[in-house]
Amino acid sequence: MKSTNFLRETLRKRTTAGGFYTKLTGSKVQCFACAHECTLKPGQFGVCHLRFNQEGTLQVPHGYVAGMGLDPIEKKPFFHFSPGALTMSFGMVGCNFHCSFCQNWVSAQSLNDPTVSFPAQYLTPISSEEVVHAAKRNHASVVVSTYNEPFITMEWAVEIFQKAHEEGMQTAMVSNGFGTQQAIEKLSPHLDALKIDLKSFSDDRYRELGGRLQPVLDTIGWAREAGLWVEIVTLLIPEWNDSKEEIWNLTRFLAGVSRDIPWHVTSFHPDYHMQDRNRTNASSLSLAAELGQEAGLNYVYAGNLPGKVGSLENTYCPHCQKELITRRGFFISHNRITAQGACPACETPIAGYFPPERQNRSLYHSFLV
Repeated sequence: MKSTNFLRETLRKRTTAGGFYTKLTGSKVQCFACAHECTLKPGQFGVCHLRFNQEGTLQVPHGYVAGMGLDPIEKKPFFHFSPGALTMSFGMVGCNFHCSFCQNWVSAQSLNDPTVSFPAQYLTPISSEEVVHAAKRNHASVVVSTYNEPFITMEWAVEIFQKAHEEGMQTAMVSNGFGTQQAIEKLSPHLDALKIDLKSFSDDRYRELGGRLQPVLDTIGWAREAGLWVEIVTLLIPEWNDSKEEIWNLTRFLAGVSRDIPWHVTSFHPDYHMQDRNRTNASSLSLAAELGQEAGLNYVYAGNLPGKVGSLENTYCPHCQKELITRRGFFISHNRITAQGACPACETPIAGYFPPERQNRSLYHSFLV
C-alpha cells in the first residue's frame, strides 16, 4: 500500500491542465475522455485514478512514460495498416477497466488493485519531442499509444501524435474502446488507426470489467465515421466469451458496420487473476474464425498461436482468394499487395493502408534498416 500511495503522489506531480472536459458550477468538472464521463468535485479523482479536479481544473497525465519500446506493428495487432512497419510504442500507467485477465496488469492495474506494485522509479520523465526523436532514430514509421488505456491519457498522446505527424509518421492507439464521441472528434485529426479490444458481446460481462458494452460498440462506429482505420481484437477466453452464439452476434455486428473491418480472434493464456482455466487451443480459434467468415467479414485472423492456425495468419483477396500477405506470428515473409493497394491477380482493392514504400518488404528488413 505504501508503494501505491507513493506512486499516486508521484503521478499527481506529473500532470498538466487537461483539454477534454467541461467546467460545471461549483468548481466541478466533467471529463469526457472515456465513457465513464466522471463528474468530479474539487480534489476528486475519476474512475481511472489519474485524472482529477484541482480547484476547478482537470489535471491529466503528462510528461512521462511507464514503458517505451520498438514493436512490429503486427504485434498490436494491425494487419492492414502499414504491414511490416516498425512502431515506437509508449504507455503510461492506469486503466478505466479492471479486467481479471489483463495482460499488462503491472502498469495498467497498479492504481486499481492494492496487490499490484509498480515502482514509481520506473516512470521515466520524457518530452513529446524526445519520444518522436527516439522513433526517428530507430527508423520507426508509426508511433503507438499502448500498454495502458490511451483514452485516459489522451492529451499526452495527442501532443506526441501532433509532433509525429509533423515528422511524416503515422499514429495509432491500442484501446479497450470505452470512448466518447467528443474524444473521437478531438483525437481524429491526430490519429490514423485505432485497434479496439471487443472483449465480449455481453453487457453483463462488460460490467464485470467495470464498463458497459454499448459505448464500445458506439466507439467502433464513431471511429469509422471519423475516417480512422479500425481493427478489432477479441481475446477468446474459455467459458467466458467463447460460445457460438456470442461469437456469431459479435461478428454479425462487426459485419454490419463494415465487412472490411479486420477481426483478430486471439488465444487466451492464464494471467493476473484469471488462473482457473486453460489456454485457448487452435481448434477453438479456428471455429471462432469460421463463424466470423460466415458472418460476412472479409478479413478474419487467428492469433497468439503462430504456425498452429494454418491460413488464418495470412491475408487473402476477398474476391479471388489469392494469398496476398504471408505471415507467421508477427513476421511477414511475402507481401504481394500492389503499390495501388490492390490484389495483383484481380485488381480488387484491399481495405487498409498499404504505403507503396513498404510493399514487398519483410519485417526482418525493418529491424535491419
